[in-house]
Amino acid sequence: MSKFKSKKDNDLPAVNTASLPDIVFMLLFFFMVVTVMREDTLLIENRLPLADQVEKLEKKYPISYIYAGKPAKNLESKYGKEARLQLNDKFADISEIRAFINQERAAIAREELVDFLTVSLKVDKEANMGIVGDIKKELREANALKINYTVGTGSALDN
Repeated sequence: MSKFKSKKDNDLPAVNTASLPDIVFMLLFFFMVVTVMREDTLLIENRLPLADQVEKLEKKYPISYIYAGKPAKNLESKYGKEARLQLNDKFADISEIRAFINQERAAIAREELVDFLTVSLKVDKEANMGIVGDIKKELREANALKINYTVGTGSALDN
């Protein structure tokens, strides 16, 4: 009996691919769980202003988004160049904000979270401040007092 084996029999074994389908399905499920689908189709130009002192929301209570800005290039002929308001997937007037807030409150499944509804304003940096003031006034009348502004991170001097 020899003490050492000959190297002739040491061919590389074939790669075992039995676990490959498991890995593929695990990655598939991971991306299905982690991916967030876009909820709203933007009808406006939405270039957010930059700010350097930005805080991320820690608790993700229910958030409703209100967009404001000029209509997109393909919609300018129909809606003009004035800054407009977008609620969900359609243009809206300022007077429709209260109904929108009430609808968003009704859609919250857990009743204890209704008071924590946060309205996030995504306002184009070219939009006039007048539309923001009108939105805030209407939100105040709808008793939606938790408001935040969505901005991009960067130097405020670059705006």
